[in-house]
Amino acid sequence: MQLTGNTILITGGSAGIGLAFAERFLQLGNKVIICGRREEALNSAQAKYPDLITRVSNLDSESERIALFDWVTTEYPDVNVLVNNAGIQQRFNVLTTDARNHWSDFSKEITTNMEAPIHLAMLFAPFLAAQQQAAILNVTSGLAFTPFAIAPIYSATKAAMHSFTMSLRHQLGDTAVEVIEIAPPAVNTDLGGAGLHTHGEPLDAFADGIFAGLKEGLSEIGYGTSVDRLRMSRDDIDKYTEQMYHSTKNMIE
Repeated sequence: MQLTGNTILITGGSAGIGLAFAERFLQLGNKVIICGRREEALNSAQAKYPDLITRVSNLDSESERIALFDWVTTEYPDVNVLVNNAGIQQRFNVLTTDARNHWSDFSKEITTNMEAPIHLAMLFAPFLAAQQQAAILNVTSGLAFTPFAIAPIYSATKAAMHSFTMSLRHQLGDTAVEVIEIAPPAVNTDLGGAGLHTHGEPLDAFADGIFAGLKEGLSEIGYGTSVDRLRMSRDDIDKYTEQMYHSTKNMIE
């Protein structure tokens, strides 16, 4: 994709991967809009990077997603890149989970990770298809390919987003919209809660690696351990998933 001169909307852009991407897009000469549900976090991001444009938006709400689309395309009609980055992760054991009384806690993960980015992609696709150059970047996960059994909903939503991204790429193949999948490994952010990913890849090294892939024009971009997982055989997927589960199951027991 073109890496400069864009107007870019990044969901979940106030921290972690989203903010690291925002920083790099700003440095490359783009106009960057970030949204998130926490105004305090957005203000903190803007204090660090004053050129950022911010918008409080709860993407779990259908009406707020539509309002975000209407606001962005009205106030910034040159917007030509959507980065679907917002996501949450929960780790749990289905045998000890109260799905009767607390299903809303779990369905939120489906809404945030799958329903919201699919809806936004569908809202923006016709608008972006009218631009001379445009792109939709969906941030999935290495777990879309090798599920993390102690985070089953997260893994399932990311697998769904991988499938949707492939379909979207085909449907938009005759337009100016590039469809790019970014599949991170574990990255040292606060995804799922502070301290859960301290073993992951350093955030800045990861973001630099992804931008190197964008510069190369790749349509699927992994980093570190997720690179091999993008093309694993089914037998290797089964083996990797089993090994990962047995090494982490004590985290939810």
